[in-house]
Amino acid sequence: MADAASLVPALATGVLLGVIFFGGLWWTIRKGLPSEHAALWFFGSLLLRTSVVLAGFYLVASDSWRTLLACLLGFVAARLVVTWFTRLPGRTTSAQLPEGGHAP
Repeated sequence: MADAASLVPALATGVLLGVIFFGGLWWTIRKGLPSEHAALWFFGSLLLRTSVVLAGFYLVASDSWRTLLACLLGFVAARLVVTWFTRLPGRTTSAQLPEGGHAP
């Protein structure tokens, strides 16, 4: 049975995996879009990022489902953090846009 002390490293591993995955996605978009070989950038990045994250989850999940859940929670938290840090200045979210009219 996993106690709270064993969940902290799993949570930290999830955060690290999330930063690698979503930070790598952000880096790929910045480098891949202006490239002449954008498809190669995106496909190679997808394979590398997914392989690293799946291997990380596999290693963490060998202990118990609780550690896997903690790792997944850290992964999702890292997504929120990376999305917040990499947002463009001056952009509005859909929640900030005025509501448009509906078609009759």
